[in-house]
Amino acid sequence: SVGGVKLGAGAPVSVQSMTNTQTSDLDATLTQIRRLESAGCEIVRVAIPDEASAESIGEIKKRISIPLVGDIHFNYKLALLSIKNGVDKLRINPGNIGAEWKVREIAEAAADKGIPLRIGVNAGSLPARLIEKYSHPCAEAMVEAAEWEIEILDKLNFKDIVVSLKASQVPLTLNANRLFAGKYDYPLHLGVTEAGFGYSAVVKSALGIGVLLEQGIGDTIRVSITGDPVPEVRVARYLLSSLGLKKGGFNLIACPTCARMEFPVAEIAEQLESRFGDSHCSLTVAVMGCVVNGPGEAREADIGITGSANQALLFVKGKLLKSLPKSQILDEMEKLIKELS
Repeated sequence: SVGGVKLGAGAPVSVQSMTNTQTSDLDATLTQIRRLESAGCEIVRVAIPDEASAESIGEIKKRISIPLVGDIHFNYKLALLSIKNGVDKLRINPGNIGAEWKVREIAEAAADKGIPLRIGVNAGSLPARLIEKYSHPCAEAMVEAAEWEIEILDKLNFKDIVVSLKASQVPLTLNANRLFAGKYDYPLHLGVTEAGFGYSAVVKSALGIGVLLEQGIGDTIRVSITGDPVPEVRVARYLLSSLGLKKGGFNLIACPTCARMEFPVAEIAEQLESRFGDSHCSLTVAVMGCVVNGPGEAREADIGITGSANQALLFVKGKLLKSLPKSQILDEMEKLIKELS
């Protein structure tokens, strides 16, 4: 349990993201977390690079409504301070957290507070001994890095563990997670790390996360996109809904357009997506440009529009409601979305 969010054991796959503000800048961090919450983020992580950031945790928690995760590298004392200040979960990196006794101190403090630990393995920051052993980052090295820390926690009878095995390469991410899932039952946090910007980040994440989820692997996800983190949440929600793993949210179906198009599909679809894409209304809306697939898709949607020679045909809950001039499509659809939301 991360705050009130359950991971594993059949719980719904949850959506995470991470702030990119200075955590000690309370106004900036809280503003960003609230935007992430509004977009549908269910767990938020903040970097803890210094004491000021760790000391900010208590105040941040008072003013948000989703669980807060502290991301710790190098300095185990920052993990201890984060626990003291009420963090809901910690992410520690076996590649840089240091000696076994440091992990032990973190685990003992976390156990006292009932705080889970994420063992966050990254291909780019594996322990030096494993790079020497395997000569390069590979699935076996990533799993071994996680196992080293699991063994330490096992000695302490600490079982409240989440594991992530992330790489910037999709095949390596897939292989590492499959290998780990074949050996252990700990909840897995999925993501393709350093996925980049824009289209490349979306494609890498959809493949690296989506393939594993379709195979029944993974319990919580974080899409990685350079820049504003809010699009990470939008992509994650679409990913889960596309796989049938999350219900609710605005689902827009739109044809890719061709010469048969009878009205400006792209313009209308873009307007609807921009106005309702972040809403939590559980509606499927179809915007179809002609009568080839249009009537079929429109009937299956909650609200659907399709083009004909002179008029647009408007469907609601599988039934043809009316035909209307093409100039009225956008206004009429917005009105219906608001009524049915």
